[in-house]
Amino acid sequence: MATYKLLLLPGDGIGTEVMAEVKRLIAWMNSHGLGSFETEEGLVGGAAYDAEGVAISDATMALAQASDAVIFGAVGGPKWADVPYEARPEAGLLRLRKDLALYANLRPAICYPALADASSLKREVVDGLDIMIVRELTGGVYFGEPKTIVDLGNGQKRAIDTQVYDTYEIERIGRVAFELARKRGNKVASMEKRNVMKSGVLWNEVMTALHAREFKDVALEHVLADAGGMQLVRWPKQFDVIVTDNLFGDLLSDVASMLTGSLGMLPSASLGDVDPATGTRKSMYEPVHGSAPDIQGKGIANPIAMLASFAMALRYSFGLGKEADFIETAIAATLDKGLRTADIKSDGTTVVGTREMGQAVIDEVARLAGA
Repeated sequence: MATYKLLLLPGDGIGTEVMAEVKRLIAWMNSHGLGSFETEEGLVGGAAYDAEGVAISDATMALAQASDAVIFGAVGGPKWADVPYEARPEAGLLRLRKDLALYANLRPAICYPALADASSLKREVVDGLDIMIVRELTGGVYFGEPKTIVDLGNGQKRAIDTQVYDTYEIERIGRVAFELARKRGNKVASMEKRNVMKSGVLWNEVMTALHAREFKDVALEHVLADAGGMQLVRWPKQFDVIVTDNLFGDLLSDVASMLTGSLGMLPSASLGDVDPATGTRKSMYEPVHGSAPDIQGKGIANPIAMLASFAMALRYSFGLGKEADFIETAIAATLDKGLRTADIKSDGTTVVGTREMGQAVIDEVARLAGA
């Protein structure tokens, strides 16, 4: 059995609490022959700033480069509201994405039947929902230059953010989306704003050409991003794979998260290119939720998105599909039993804390694995 090196970056707020449940799951898997993982831990975000004066140190980045996968918690909080912009907690996350070249962000939005009533939408709209949002992660307005605030004098300032995309960036994220669709419902919705943005015009042109050249077997539709957001809350099950840029992907995936009942339910994977020599790729896995400082230390955070992110690591980085299935099925089974953290509670369910929910999932994995 191959041994995989994991770098755990709990970060700030509830990141440390939900990461603790992943650590317990990893320890259980190691002791029961379901995997062989070596782990190291590092600092990122506000925790790194407090200890090292930066959002992520060069030493921690070196550990990330040497790992088989990075498992990331969450960063940020009001404590660091006034730190220098380049040292803000989120800068650590952005550096990881950029330096590891993690250009493809996969954000599944799955509504478990047991949670259909936890969504703010009607049960029939979300029950059985299973869509994948593929977000371009290392380009666009978050990284484009110039990015600055200019003092114009007379009490006036001008803020500048630049939306930039090259053909190759759109092609590579498009390929990820089309290839995923071939394994799912075989349809892709490409979302941009070609009606008002030149980057949207190019995005549309490149996706159309890529589809015609390499993926004619996959259905492709072009949707304006604002209309896509409306359709996500009107009838989300019309979509299978959605591919979009960095900014719209950030917004649309957060919209999709609430279809599932809670941000605490959504995992994500950030992937780089496959190395043709080794067959491996740089990768990072993280829950979509933030650091939630308002509930930090209360033991009530939902660990499901963090556990599901680890399941994605097993599937996409290590080819351990059966073990990933165990975790994902265990999550569904735990919810079917009526166990809920506070963010997804409803009438007739049993509210449990972070550790109890994590243990319940591990117990279900053990049952499924016959361990």
